Amino acid sequence: MERIQSINLARIDWCCTDHGMTRDELARQIDIAPASFEKVMAGEAGLTFNQLRKLAAFFGRGTLFFMEPGPVNEAKVHSPQFRTLSNQKPELSHHLKLLVERVEHHRTVYLALREELDPTEVVRFSPPDLAGLSIPDAASRVREWLGLASRNNFDSYRKAIEARGLLVFRSNGYNGKWQIAKENPILGFSLYDSECPVIVVKKQDADTRQSFTLMHELGHLLIHRASSIDDEEDLYSTDDEEQEANAFAGHLLVPDRFLLSIHDNERPVEAAEFDGWLEPQRRAWGVSGEMILRRLMDAGRLPSEAYAAYRRWSTQRVVPEKEGGSREHRNREPRHIFGDGYVRTVLEAMNARRITLAKASSYLDNLKISDLHKLERFYAGV
Repeated sequence: MERIQSINLARIDWCCTDHGMTRDELARQIDIAPASFEKVMAGEAGLTFNQLRKLAAFFGRGTLFFMEPGPVNEAKVHSPQFRTLSNQKPELSHHLKLLVERVEHHRTVYLALREELDPTEVVRFSPPDLAGLSIPDAASRVREWLGLASRNNFDSYRKAIEARGLLVFRSNGYNGKWQIAKENPILGFSLYDSECPVIVVKKQDADTRQSFTLMHELGHLLIHRASSIDDEEDLYSTDDEEQEANAFAGHLLVPDRFLLSIHDNERPVEAAEFDGWLEPQRRAWGVSGEMILRRLMDAGRLPSEAYAAYRRWSTQRVVPEKEGGSREHRNREPRHIFGDGYVRTVLEAMNARRITLAKASSYLDNLKISDLHKLERFYAGV
């Protein structure tokens, strides 16, 4: 079998370093014996085209990337947003770095398709002016900008944000390229862009946690005008920007006026009963009991000891894990991952013959053609 000798080996090493892995780990990932791979890296042997293609796919690059001469220009390879996230969390896994790059690619696809369609139908990102506002006032202005009703859940929050010209992606629950593993502490990230910012939320068992992550990332985009990546620890961080994003999310999801519906004299003695006490509000606002309790504590209406007791109870209780389920509705997964705005844009471009059926499939998580037609019928209401 013919082997390619003109491979830029320094670029392979750069990719290994960039993704925090050794040559042996890479060899195993692309199904080459480590000893054979060392011969390749020593210049004693080349790679077959299939091996090169596997290598390129693993790093999310084209095959030509590894055949171009010269060193890697990181400024061209990685966007400023990607570098921001990597600097914030240097320990990001290979899988998560690829996810960030994949999100950036899909935003580029979305913008390109959007420009091909009727410009009168395009919603441009035009954020509200929050300069000089306190966090509660900023949250109030954004809530009005989003046009939020008094009853919400994750889907309605997401829809309201997408209607303002942002993209909201959510990782899926199945093992694959759009998953953020359950054991990974990362809850979400945001990529700031003046034309079309993107928020990515990790899929979790509780929609209420997704809603908080969504609004936390929105805070980074609107208040700080910056990209960010956040894990569990950031929700309790003393960092100024993280505290501001947390406070923004809290006030946006639970404005001060909402707290008037809660009667302190009905508060149970036991922390384990707090969720039952707050059930009407939790259901109406699409938030967790902890979110409401934190707002009550910050408003001086809940002793810090009671909040701490709830936190201890909440972290100790055992929540049954949900079954993995089936992929019976595979045709609807792109909607769950990419959101309505993105999916509709791809389908409209396909129906306008701007892109082929095969291209549309590739833009929608490589959906099978039969499932793509089912997705079309779903949006057509057939």
